[in-house]
Amino acid sequence: MADRRLQVFHTVARLLSFTKAAETLHMTQPAVTFQIRQLEEQFNTRLFDRTHNRISLTEAGQRVFVYADRIFELYQEMGRAVSELTGEISGALTIGASTTIAEYMLPTLLGDFKDQHADVTVHLKVANSEGIVAMVENNTIDLGVVESPVTNKNLVVEVCKRDRLVAIAPPGHPLAAQPCVTFPQLLGHPFICREEGSGTREVISAELHRLDGGGATLKIAMELGSPEAVKGAVEAGMGVSVVSRTTIQKELRLGTLVAIDLDPPLERPFSFIHQKQKFRSRVMEELLQFARAYCEIHAE
Repeated sequence: MADRRLQVFHTVARLLSFTKAAETLHMTQPAVTFQIRQLEEQFNTRLFDRTHNRISLTEAGQRVFVYADRIFELYQEMGRAVSELTGEISGALTIGASTTIAEYMLPTLLGDFKDQHADVTVHLKVANSEGIVAMVENNTIDLGVVESPVTNKNLVVEVCKRDRLVAIAPPGHPLAAQPCVTFPQLLGHPFICREEGSGTREVISAELHRLDGGGATLKIAMELGSPEAVKGAVEAGMGVSVVSRTTIQKELRLGTLVAIDLDPPLERPFSFIHQKQKFRSRVMEELLQFARAYCEIHAE
């Protein structure tokens, strides 16, 4: 592997934060600071300017960062070249997924993938869609899987499947007996929604903006950070919501929630995202190919 000090420097320089670098590298902040200080002593110059609790690269730091990028790119190419010769698929990948995908889609997908590729180590980070896009942009993860449209033109976006959204209500609710419901009908009821930045929230906001020129608003009773919390609040009779149909299969079997189709139907993409210029290792190519096939089989 490349010099550990250079790895630490590269991470700090990319994130411009000792704290975030420590979290990414699973190190303590003093350990990160020590590695940077050692590298600065080796070059006999400062690599970072530290002012007002913010850091920036010095001119020397900028040059080191450019070379570090090239060094790590060569290491990745070397690993891929050797793997192609040996025919082995091994290594480590860090994947980020939005909450709904991480809880309801990836466990089975990654479990099946590991059954076929036992030598591959997959690290999973979970955040809302906005957070996952930021991780891909900052190069802290190799691959992201998100549940909302991505507008960054510097990222490769590949839709893997379409996800259908439905309204949910507790049994006995006035809407529960209806075969379908429009968004204007939902506006009159207390609404349980996900937090800002989640893919589900973005799709609902886009639909509201489409209605009445953006004048439609929900009666938000609660904002919650996970699909499980949203379902629990609706089951408790605190309001209605709109969620992925994928997330409510257990509740439908138990009869604790009622799913109501939306009119018009509302879908959103589940998409793989990664950087255009990022070198794609053989293990990442293999995972993408496996995931494409998985999504095709489980399209509904």
